[in-house]
Amino acid sequence: MSVCIKDLIQNMNLVIGCSVGCPYCYARNNIRRFHTIPDFSQPEFFPDKMKRMAGACPRNFLLTGMSDLSGWQPEWLEEVFAGIRRNPQHQFLFLTKRPDLLKISTDLDNAWFGVTVTRKSELWRLDALRDNVKARHYHATFEPLFDDPGSVDLSEIEWIVVGTMTGAQSRKVHTEPGWAYSLTGQAHNHHIPVFWKEDLVPIMGEEQMVQELPEAFNHVLEEQKAWNSRKLR
Repeated sequence: MSVCIKDLIQNMNLVIGCSVGCPYCYARNNIRRFHTIPDFSQPEFFPDKMKRMAGACPRNFLLTGMSDLSGWQPEWLEEVFAGIRRNPQHQFLFLTKRPDLLKISTDLDNAWFGVTVTRKSELWRLDALRDNVKARHYHATFEPLFDDPGSVDLSEIEWIVVGTMTGAQSRKVHTEPGWAYSLTGQAHNHHIPVFWKEDLVPIMGEEQMVQELPEAFNHVLEEQKAWNSRKLR
């Protein structure tokens, strides 16, 4: 049975807002509905949410579920990096669509930096990530995948996620099985784990689902399970 990625990696939306302007952005639509911030194109930092980092129970956290890393102010990033360094029990993920705007260098061992690629014309983002972000761990998300990316340079990438369009637009646009299989084959040739998001089940079929995590994320989930078991005793 496939699992929802949100059960494995939780959102910690330290920054809300993004100026990239993707037409399919679910985050912008949520902000329009709930009015969390006045202008989604002007990102805002919510440092009080960093209290969750101090939790003893290990977690995998996505920190950019409602933002793009390229829109973070340097002082925000500095404060968040300090929090990550203080809490090695967790793994932290960042995503961006504009790696060309970044200039980051860090030796954090529990921070993962990735790019979102939705079509072949955006493969440059992988090169820009490696050029502009000097870090220990890289990942890539191919979601929603709009066309066949073809041959992909996955050097230094340690994990890829593949997903399709969701919501009303999914009736018009969806990922072809061959695209997902191609990406998966290329990743596996480099011993890179692949995670197909649950929205691919209707396209790929439940029995074909591939849902692999990096060892560091699996370790967190194992420690999380052990921690919860001890708590229940």
